[in-house]
Amino acid sequence: MQLQDFDQYENICIQCHDNPDADTIASGYALYTYFKENGKQVRLIYSGRFQIQKSNLILMLERLFIPIEYVTPADITLTDELLITVDCQYSAGNVTLIPAEHVAVIDHHQIEIESIDNALIMSNFGSCSTIIWQLLTEAGFDLSSHPNVSTALYYGLFTDTLQFAEIYNPADKDMRDSLHFTQSIISLLRNSNLSAKELEIAGIAMIRAIHNDANRYSLIKAQPCDPNILGLISDMCIQVDDVDMCVVYNELDDGIKFSVRSCVKETKASDLAVYLANSIGSGGGHLEKAGGFISRRKYEKAHPGYHTEAYFSERIQQYCYSFDIIHAKTYDLDTTGMPCYKKRHLPIGYVIPEEFLAIGTPITVRTLEGDIDTLVTKDMVIMIGIQGEVYPSTKEKFARSYTACDIPYNFNVPYKPTIKNLIDGSILSLERYVKSCISSGDTYIYAQPLQKSVKVFTEWDADKYMLGHIDDYIAVRSDDPHDIYIIEKNIFYTTYEECKEP
Repeated sequence: MQLQDFDQYENICIQCHDNPDADTIASGYALYTYFKENGKQVRLIYSGRFQIQKSNLILMLERLFIPIEYVTPADITLTDELLITVDCQYSAGNVTLIPAEHVAVIDHHQIEIESIDNALIMSNFGSCSTIIWQLLTEAGFDLSSHPNVSTALYYGLFTDTLQFAEIYNPADKDMRDSLHFTQSIISLLRNSNLSAKELEIAGIAMIRAIHNDANRYSLIKAQPCDPNILGLISDMCIQVDDVDMCVVYNELDDGIKFSVRSCVKETKASDLAVYLANSIGSGGGHLEKAGGFISRRKYEKAHPGYHTEAYFSERIQQYCYSFDIIHAKTYDLDTTGMPCYKKRHLPIGYVIPEEFLAIGTPITVRTLEGDIDTLVTKDMVIMIGIQGEVYPSTKEKFARSYTACDIPYNFNVPYKPTIKNLIDGSILSLERYVKSCISSGDTYIYAQPLQKSVKVFTEWDADKYMLGHIDDYIAVRSDDPHDIYIIEKNIFYTTYEECKEP
């Protein structure tokens, strides 16, 4: 989908979901501004049983001059108009049905309605605002000249990811880092977010916490509330001395929103969030803070009559016992009976940061798998695999294993990794600096598919693990018994072929 696809319509109606939050308002407002500037007749509306009452949202509308209208289906008739639902899906449970002949959907939740042909649903994005930002950027819309729109989009992501605690998609981070927003308005909205009623909800929820001593986690159910309250409760709970992980959730009309916290390196909050969402929702975030959303329709289909408290308890318990942990620096992997593989001579990418950044510069390497915070060193080489996967290396290892070549690196990957200079804030695409190389000589490994999920703390990073699922491959270099790592099953046979031992 591109915004230019809607050029044929002169009259456009943008609908936010019922009981609007900041993300749906921001998404609708940004689209409204784009279409208005392109000469369209456009309205921004919402419906439902309640009009906007939350103080932060009222301030958002006032300070950013957002022209949203409250309507009932009887108030509006759409014939030749295009109706675009944002942050929701046409005829789903959280949006009032307004009959329309021409419908488009832009959303970041799980697919609920599959009958809409003109739909852009990116369930791995932290906010609908991010999808709109991408569409605007691709359309050449100058956001720097629209500070109110930029501020709205920033606040939409800010609130939908619990103040960026649950931000996990690199596109969300790119938007956050690139928008020029009005800080004073964000500060005002952030400090107008909690009502006395919501403070009471948080207090009652914490009193009713369920604690598991064996696995050192807490599970808390809260009443329906603003998602940020879940984050507030989580942040309080994880400070308890005998709690290593906590999950806080509440039930909404269209699904279950949950927040996750972890304070131990053996559990990434983001991984636990993905595990809880399983195939019926989406989840992710940071090492310590994460969260997600489970579709009501998919939950009831997969677990009919199953109480949510039992579901979360069971999933957390399963998670705790489903992984082995390997610390590569001290672990001796038994390679007896493990097949030997040789790396195929395929072109991959590499980047030498010191060629365009000063040695000692603090950087964030942004990848689809997450952010890598490090310093530029004289010895650093950043390798980029055939699917855009990024891993650090050294010049010594590079010289031992690879030879530069003239074959262009194919950057046809889901997300092109970037480097953010943490001194001046500039963001550099690795596509500008990537070179190609192929294996020199032969690199041999012992590898076998996993029968149980495993977390590997690698030799080069003892604080963050590589997660391997069943049928992924655990591998160790034949010339380095502690260079143990995980290779995803979908790329293993693309990059390695079985061979005799060297």
